[in-house]
Formats: sequence, structure tokens, C-alpha cells
Amino acid sequence: MAKGPRVGDTAPDFELVGTDGPFRLSEHRGQRVVLLFYPGDETPVCTKQFCSYRDRADDMSALDAVVVGISGQDVESHREFTSHHGLTVPLLADPDKAVARAYGVTRPVLGTQRATFIIDADGTIAWAKIHALGLDYVGVDELAAALASVAPAAPASAE
Repeated sequence: MAKGPRVGDTAPDFELVGTDGPFRLSEHRGQRVVLLFYPGDETPVCTKQFCSYRDRADDMSALDAVVVGISGQDVESHREFTSHHGLTVPLLADPDKAVARAYGVTRPVLGTQRATFIIDADGTIAWAKIHALGLDYVGVDELAAALASVAPAAPASAE
């Protein structure tokens, strides 16, 4: 089983299509980005996870980070999942699991493993949590605490 990048490594760039259109990681340099890898749409824990973000949408907006979910289902599945539950986090389709493999979070049978990566404004992995069983997830409060340890992008100088 291949290991993925670790904290301090440059985040592998990727482009995926999602519920809000195409998303390329490198286009978000200068911003903090949260990648939420998850096993699948409409599964019990994943539904609970993304509904928890919806239920605390104001807190999620206050994180000062771009947040996206990534799993192996196609965009149509993601749209149905989003519509069914009124989700607020954009979901990206990784049907060949190339991005999950690049981050070292694919597993036999399960497919995409639940994991969270925070990418800093310079494109470096600043924080990561990979869940052994995927029965829990990073909630809003844990995400806020983790982001508090990652410097936001420096404001542009007014000089």
C-alpha cells in the first residue's frame, strides 16, 4: 500500500469536476484549502458528516478556508446527495480514485478512506488526519481548531 504525502510536503495538485464546477487545487494558492476525503454518498457516516457541516454553515463560512469533499462517485451522484440533504460543501468526483491514491487514502473494498487534509496558502500540507475505520470524522470544532494552527494567507500590502 503506497503512502501518501505527509505534513510538510507539497500537496499533490489535481483537477476534478464537482457540484460547483471544475476545481483545481493550484488555483487556490494564497488560500487555505480543506480536502475532506470520504467513502461515499448516502452512506450513514458520510451523510452525518456532511449534514453536520450544513447544520453549522455559519461556523463553516467563518473558517476562512476553501472546503471541498472528495469521493469516488460521479458528479450526478454528488448532485443527488447534495440536493437530498441540502448540503453546503461542494463535492468533487474522483471516479478513478487517482486523487485519493495521490494522497494515499485508497483502501481495498472501501475505496476512498475518510481523511482530512489542510493545505496552507503556499500549497503545503499543514495538517492531516486519516481515519483508521472511518466511523468518525473531523467535525466543525476540530476543523476550526486545526485551522487555527495554520496561518491564513497574508493580506496584500497597502504600501
